[in-house]
Amino acid sequence: MQLFYTPALSKEVTRFEFDPEESRHIVKVLRKQAGDTLHTTNGKGCFFDVRILETHPKHCKAEVTSTRKKLDKRYHLHLAVAPTKNKSRYEWFLEKATEIGVHEITPLICKRSERKSINPERMEKVLESAMKQSLRAYLPKLNETMSFEDFIKTPQPGLRFIAHCEEEEKTDLKRRMGADQDVLVLIGPEGDFTRDEIRKAYQQGFHPVSLGESRLRTETAAIVAAATVAIINSG
Repeated sequence: MQLFYTPALSKEVTRFEFDPEESRHIVKVLRKQAGDTLHTTNGKGCFFDVRILETHPKHCKAEVTSTRKKLDKRYHLHLAVAPTKNKSRYEWFLEKATEIGVHEITPLICKRSERKSINPERMEKVLESAMKQSLRAYLPKLNETMSFEDFIKTPQPGLRFIAHCEEEEKTDLKRRMGADQDVLVLIGPEGDFTRDEIRKAYQQGFHPVSLGESRLRTETAAIVAAATVAIINSG
């Protein structure tokens, strides 16, 4: 099944137009015709079966034939991850985290961050593509970039963890949490969090966790955290 993304769709909509990008793919690449059935999501938990009414490379028209709601998971996973120096590595993280099942992502600027700015439009496209490819009904929420110090002072629900490389007593993430719990995990940049950042996170109620015995790249650590939470909630 191929999935399309139509954010404006809701249960009340009966007819609509695909945006120019999706329309071009439908008409020019897939060569679909009037009467063909497609599948789309609004990224908010609903799948829609639709029938093409009129083909046009810029505004393909369709009507909704059926709608089904996909229940969201009973937990909420928020990853606050420092952008990597190599942009493609961060995009890889976004893609894989979406496939695994992350709900919310915040790019985090830290003292040792080598990349201080990102392209949110490009990142949104990566998330959308990964959602469609993995046939998910929910598009992860991409927050605005925040400084580390501002972010840790922002109220966050659920369990709050910081994964760092400092030599001190830490418990494995899988042992610090159970199923159906909201979780926030901080992942630092290349070079890790500074000792002062770690101290300030502790003061704001964050707890240190280990993601394994190996020293992991930023993007790998984020994926390990996402996978760990997903496995704990897979029962």
